[in-house]
Amino acid sequence: MTSFQPETVPGEAPPADSVHPRDSRTDAPTSVSRLNDTIRGFIERWGSVWVEGEITSFNRRGGNVFGRLKDLGTESTVSFRIWSSTLARLPKDLQVGDHVVACVKADYFPRTGDFSFAISAMRHVGLGEQLERLERLRVQLRSEGLFDPARKKRLPFLPQCIGLITGENSDAEKDVHRNAELRWPRVHFRTKHAAVQGDRCVPETIAALKALDADPDVDVIVIARGGGDPQTLLGFSDERLLRAVAAASTPIVSAIGHENDRPLLDEVADVRASTPTDAAKRVVPDVSEQRALVAQLRARLTGRLTQRVVHDIAQLEQIRSRPALRTPHAMLTSRAQELWMLSNRGRDIVDRRLESERRRTRELSAGLRALSPLATLARGYAIAQLPDGAVLRDAADAPAGIVLRLTLEQGTVAATSEGVVADAVPHGSSPAPAPLDDEATGTGSPDGAA
Repeated sequence: MTSFQPETVPGEAPPADSVHPRDSRTDAPTSVSRLNDTIRGFIERWGSVWVEGEITSFNRRGGNVFGRLKDLGTESTVSFRIWSSTLARLPKDLQVGDHVVACVKADYFPRTGDFSFAISAMRHVGLGEQLERLERLRVQLRSEGLFDPARKKRLPFLPQCIGLITGENSDAEKDVHRNAELRWPRVHFRTKHAAVQGDRCVPETIAALKALDADPDVDVIVIARGGGDPQTLLGFSDERLLRAVAAASTPIVSAIGHENDRPLLDEVADVRASTPTDAAKRVVPDVSEQRALVAQLRARLTGRLTQRVVHDIAQLEQIRSRPALRTPHAMLTSRAQELWMLSNRGRDIVDRRLESERRRTRELSAGLRALSPLATLARGYAIAQLPDGAVLRDAADAPAGIVLRLTLEQGTVAATSEGVVADAVPHGSSPAPAPLDDEATGTGSPDGAA
């Protein structure tokens, strides 16, 4: 950094209204206003100087910019202001981490006693060392998948116990507790205090994280800090902390800084909250909102059920109003006459068919009786059979003394042949009938008839 000297002329006397320590006594002290005016008069004589450094804070308010510039080799920083009229002439892409050279002039505000440097010109030199290191780490972690949304865990709907890592007695701790308890009064916290900046930040935060992650009662862990310039937030971009967060089994919410503060922890954590207040709202549901939601769902369910019941009743009434269901016996009455006619018709058809079959049966029976040998036997004839069962057809086949079997209309009798007798026909009697053939006598049947 280029050094500079106040613009004073050697041997020049100080202004008449200036204050010197020897001019002030305890019984006659000078005023704060006069002291500030004297300091301002002294500072206004300093000239402008070009300095090189890294932007560690760059906040826009009311069209002006208020920030800090850090030395490249040490931790020394200075505050600067860029008025809106000057900002229009500067590069549009200035941001935290930029390596720049700037033309600065000392400025002192006597009303508040604030000292800073007004910037009249600024240009890029390159990425600051810290930003370059963080960008390399960002690329490495992204390539390893630590930023992948697929690996991020979902927050529980209503955590029974919330782990909180934050500074002791910090505003962030109060904001998280207050907003969470307003949303859900019975919320329970398990808080681990850790340094949120400086050399102790990373080891203490990692130790608190491991302790809460190992606690089976803790459902979600919130890492909160109340904002700050990027220089003080560097601990939350440390690789050791980021890998510990990625390895944790409990869902983790990052609530570091404000909306514009984006440490790498925001990328690795499962959920990024813009502020500690936002973290409380994301982790704990609002009891009033949940009650309203339940009431709304119940009302919708009641409305849908009522609508369904009314619709079904209307459909049932419509079905009941149909003639078939309104007077169901009418359909039976209209079919009764048709059924009676069909049944009578069927009965008539069956009776006629039975009568026809009876008549045919009688005819067949009469024909069968006419052809039956029994009809011949009924007229007084008999069938003579030899002992071997053969039908006697010739008297010569029945010598005297042979036993014959005579089949009559009713039963059979045995008779003994007396041999051939004279072929005489008594007067007034009919000649003997001709012998029956095999079909007529039923040859082969012991009884001679079927």
